[in-house]
Amino acid sequence: MSDKKLRILLGDDHAVLRAGLRVLLNLEEDFEVVGEAADGEEVLRMVEKTLPDLVLLDLTMPKLSGLECIERILEKYSLTKILVLTMHDDEEYMKAVIRAGGKGYVLKKAADVELLSAIRMVARGELYIYPPLAAALLYQIVGPQTPGINEKKEKGLSEREREVLKYLALGHTNQDIAELLHISVKTVETYKTRVMDKLDLRKRAELVRYAMENGLING
Repeated sequence: MSDKKLRILLGDDHAVLRAGLRVLLNLEEDFEVVGEAADGEEVLRMVEKTLPDLVLLDLTMPKLSGLECIERILEKYSLTKILVLTMHDDEEYMKAVIRAGGKGYVLKKAADVELLSAIRMVARGELYIYPPLAAALLYQIVGPQTPGINEKKEKGLSEREREVLKYLALGHTNQDIAELLHISVKTVETYKTRVMDKLDLRKRAELVRYAMENGLING
């Protein structure tokens, strides 16, 4: 095996988590943390500055979401491996990550057990998915097909409602969306409620699935 260390960039808006990850990863002889970033835009700058082999990336970050970061990184640095470390225990987010070009999906709650092996698998060019989500995905493929969200129609969403839907599906917070669209947080909440009602959606996962299947985000 090569003596060259795997160069890793950390992208997460929680400083305490980044500090813990840096300590954990730097204890491994074959890993080197070459930088950190606290928001999506900083992730892009640090990728350009440090040229990491692998980016360990959160999904929900200020300024640019993890999904947007994946797409932007791979546009310029197609050989960079991206492993998502997230709190979102949801197969729709996982599928969005893989479709965007991410090579792995690990839950923060399982990081102490799975993270090191996931990083090594992704670095070798393999795909790593949190096992319960992988099992759920396999069941979808081989199990019975159920009527889903793709059968729902747009039911007259306005252009602004479609924008809010897109940003929500990309993982942005209400505050992020308010800043992006130059409207109040309360107005964002109103649009979100309208969208959920019109599309008869109840959970954010359903919203993500709808956005993917209707071309609002990369799918």
